[in-house]
Amino acid sequence: MAAASRFFDTIGRRTVQAFDEVGHGASLLGEALFWLVLGRHYRQPVRLQATMLSLLSFSISALPIATLLSGTIGLMLAIQSLYSLGQFGAQSFAYIGIAFGVVREFSPMIMGILIAGRSGSAIAARLATMTINQEIDALQVIGINPVRFLVSPVLIALLITLPCLAMWANLVSLFCAGLYVSSALGTSFGAYINDTMTILTPHDIWHGIGKSALFGLLIGLVAVINGASVSGGAEGVGQVTTRSVVQSITLIVVADMIFAYVSTH
Repeated sequence: MAAASRFFDTIGRRTVQAFDEVGHGASLLGEALFWLVLGRHYRQPVRLQATMLSLLSFSISALPIATLLSGTIGLMLAIQSLYSLGQFGAQSFAYIGIAFGVVREFSPMIMGILIAGRSGSAIAARLATMTINQEIDALQVIGINPVRFLVSPVLIALLITLPCLAMWANLVSLFCAGLYVSSALGTSFGAYINDTMTILTPHDIWHGIGKSALFGLLIGLVAVINGASVSGGAEGVGQVTTRSVVQSITLIVVADMIFAYVSTH
């Protein structure tokens, strides 16, 4: 009886904590948008320099690994598509699954996971360290809003970075897949590109872009919430950093599944 009571007590506490974090995330998002829109009116605009620095850190520095992952995903899809369709003698239609898979699913999701592990962890660790060192409190004491100063630039940068990286991943993945498919089937690379451009529509492109923007927003909010909720010393920083990455990747996969279901029904 005592074990069952503890079990339900744990579930209740975790549920309340989850709702509390969702509310905190919504509050952060609303406050960040407030300072973005009305910051100049209150003579506290969102810092352009900080936004650009975050943008460069999240995007340009991530291009090498993003390119490698995108090319690998494109080749993997090409290999698996040709193998699967080869069972029915339909290899010539491999470009359909590759195009939809890359643009609508894999590019946004893989770039989201990459940024969650690379940049989301860095954001969480930075804010956690600042919280422990009472730098957040110091900002409030001198009249600087921490959300405007630290959160808004990060969210703006992530909202721009993820769609841009997703578009780059589309180009690299489709290019690498096209090289493999055209070589394996003995057709021209130009014919593959033409077939791909024929099957894809602007709706498919915007589907991936919108999804990647949502992933960027989720990564930023999760990283900020975890960084601000740190307790303890260096061990606490490590815990919230790991938690941020795990939660971000989980939310990305779940959101991607929801997107896929809604868009096909």
